[in-house]
Amino acid sequence: MLSAKAQYAIHALTYLGEQYQAGYIPINQIAEKRKIPAKFLEAILLELRKAGILGSKAGKNGGYYLLRHPREIEMVQVLRLMDGPIALLPCVSKKFYEPCRLCPYPENECNIRRIFLEVRDATLQVIEGKSLLDLMQKYADMDDFMI
Repeated sequence: MLSAKAQYAIHALTYLGEQYQAGYIPINQIAEKRKIPAKFLEAILLELRKAGILGSKAGKNGGYYLLRHPREIEMVQVLRLMDGPIALLPCVSKKFYEPCRLCPYPENECNIRRIFLEVRDATLQVIEGKSLLDLMQKYADMDDFMI
């Protein structure tokens, strides 16, 4: 299940995507339009900025903006940034692998691991290659969206 943090990040990013190249978007405008608590949003936007997804400008006329076109922002990157591993078990994670502490079986004989590898692969098949633009429904079919 996506955390509230990941959901808010997606909603904020889709709003910024709709405002792509419109200048600096104030945090209070994003919070109001997407109904996100401003303090929580501030922490999320700072994390997205540190990850190189957003740029920002401080001050009265400041705000946030996308550093790249919405089609270049990978949703799998955003989800991993906000929630960590895509995989439901550490022993099947691609980016955050750890051996299972609780499993009594060797990895190559564990049916639980085998099934959750399938879950991970199916999830990644859907979300890898999806971009922010794919989530911006009313713009998703527009090849020439604000290039």
